[in-house]
Amino acid sequence: MTLNLPKEEKELYQAILSLSTVEECYAYFRDLCTPAEIKSMQERWLVAQLLYQTSFSYREIHDKTGVSIATITRVARFLHHEKYLGYKNLLDKVGKKDAAAA
Repeated sequence: MTLNLPKEEKELYQAILSLSTVEECYAYFRDLCTPAEIKSMQERWLVAQLLYQTSFSYREIHDKTGVSIATITRVARFLHHEKYLGYKNLLDKVGKKDAAAA
């Protein structure tokens, strides 16, 4: 996918790609995001994993995580129906990494 991004947005993504440890990511995201924004990203990532790796219903995911049905629906839409494939690509990469470590 070729992206036509504003220069500043592209630079942000390039800066994130230069982070090489969990500690560097932690420090950067703590500076960049509010605690609520980080919590939202954590919740969405957890929901994406559950949707991808299990057959739980949206209600079951809500009951296990406390994440709203609206957020679960939004994550599911981007995981399964949108063109970006961001969740799927990252889940595939993490899954391959986990399998190699096992």
